[in-house]
Amino acid sequence: MKTYFNFKYMAIATVFAASSLSLTSCDDFLDLKPTGTFTEEQLDDSSIEGLMASAYAGLEAHFFGNNESFAGPITNWVFDVRSDDALKGGGDITMEQYIHQLEVSNVTSDNAVALDKWRNNYYAISRVHKAMNAIENSNIANKATYLGELKLLRAYFYFDLIRIFKQVPYFTENEDPNGKRADEYTRDQIFSFIKQDLVDAYSVLPEEQSQAGRFNKYVAAAVMAKVSAFTSSWSDVETYANYVIASNKYDFYDNYGDMSKIEFNNKKESIMAVQFSIANNNAHINWSNLLNTTYSEGALFGTGDDFFLGSQNLVDAFATDNNGLPYLDGSDHYVKTTENGDGNYDGNVDPRLDFTVGRLGMPFRGHTYNKKWCRAYDIYGEYSGKKGLIDPSSPDMVQGFPWGASALNYCIIRYSDIVLLKAEALIEQNKQLDEARTLINDVRKKAQRSIDGNYTPQDLDPFNANYNVGLYPSEGWTQEYARKAVRMERRLELAMEGNRWFDLLRWNTAVSTVNAYMQSEQRYHTYYAGNSISEDELYFPVPYEEVNNSNGLYK
Repeated sequence: MKTYFNFKYMAIATVFAASSLSLTSCDDFLDLKPTGTFTEEQLDDSSIEGLMASAYAGLEAHFFGNNESFAGPITNWVFDVRSDDALKGGGDITMEQYIHQLEVSNVTSDNAVALDKWRNNYYAISRVHKAMNAIENSNIANKATYLGELKLLRAYFYFDLIRIFKQVPYFTENEDPNGKRADEYTRDQIFSFIKQDLVDAYSVLPEEQSQAGRFNKYVAAAVMAKVSAFTSSWSDVETYANYVIASNKYDFYDNYGDMSKIEFNNKKESIMAVQFSIANNNAHINWSNLLNTTYSEGALFGTGDDFFLGSQNLVDAFATDNNGLPYLDGSDHYVKTTENGDGNYDGNVDPRLDFTVGRLGMPFRGHTYNKKWCRAYDIYGEYSGKKGLIDPSSPDMVQGFPWGASALNYCIIRYSDIVLLKAEALIEQNKQLDEARTLINDVRKKAQRSIDGNYTPQDLDPFNANYNVGLYPSEGWTQEYARKAVRMERRLELAMEGNRWFDLLRWNTAVSTVNAYMQSEQRYHTYYAGNSISEDELYFPVPYEEVNNSNGLYK
């Protein structure tokens, strides 16, 4: 096994600012020896905060350069590309071809996404373990709270790995990773280890933290709800989602576009968020999102690379009927706009569509989106992603390179996600279906509120789109219909936020959904022709380079 897990390669020199996570450059790290320990005298408040900040910094997925953030991003946008929601984008299918391979399900063990995702998460776990060992061997105050935060971080990184790779090595802070096989534990055993860390974290973490971005007990509950949904442990999903909802610490955004405003960092729906900053010469912007900036006429967002575009299939899913409800019958609705308005789709659409992607002739952060915003229109069409971009006129956006960068946080988990998971848990248990309907409708009410065209920056145009969002009635609300409704609501509400592929996996619908999608989407993107996905391609194998350097530990 390579020395990626060796602590001497880990950067441990960062500090928390008074109100948010502020990190030093990766060039300024303190080289800590792998076998070294702190004495009680050495482990003061400053060194503890440095260890904790370094552990949290693993969430940035940005250790030694930029490519590992592009290929192994914390946002997991490269996995949305595996689903029916998104296209790779960029200048051509040959550009960042390893992501194109995911898009058409031609996945090999030497794929850069597999390697960099593996490395990023194990780098991060190594930092967590270094901090845990130092704190466990000390007599500091609040030891249990610090260890709770670190167990939660470890749980999340392992959860991220096990839903991507079929087999992963699992080890704790007290074990030598260099002797761990990838097949030592079953997937079920690894999920049980993850859940135990989350139970431990929930039991010791406080309800409030004084520093933004630090985990409280409800972050642990939210991650547990996500993990339990992946294992179809529905009673646990309900229990832990209830903890989050009943805490009254979170609420829905007033407007759907608020998630793309820096002033809402760590507010309202933000439960678990990666803290980003434009301080320190932009060292800690969201490098995972850098490729995903629209090209934009007049370099409003710099000369963006225009990766990660919405698919036509996703756009069509936002069509609504005369009652403002999505079509759950699988019928085809071609939601298309043109720059001059001729031949535009004249049916109803959910306004969340125009907060999610750019459409020709429609507003995009107060400007008009047109073909000049599309880097490779003939190959990928339109539908540049919006959610990770703030108003380009804001002083909080970096001008020039890095394109479209800002201090906008990335929400790994937001409140709507947890509300919908609770609704799904009730539906799967076939109980309290009316409560599940109320929860789904609560999410839809936010979409209703967002139709107001006076909200700035402008993303909606009520004169050129028929926005209509209705609430589900009680009539006909059976378990089967409710299941379709909550799954569609997750697609619409969380579109292009790194959830869709993992939802398809846990619903056991990835193969059927993606194969049907490839058949339909090739009408617009011919490179899908002849491609398909099978059950044995859902999870990555151990990366080829890791196998080669494992001394026989990995197969």
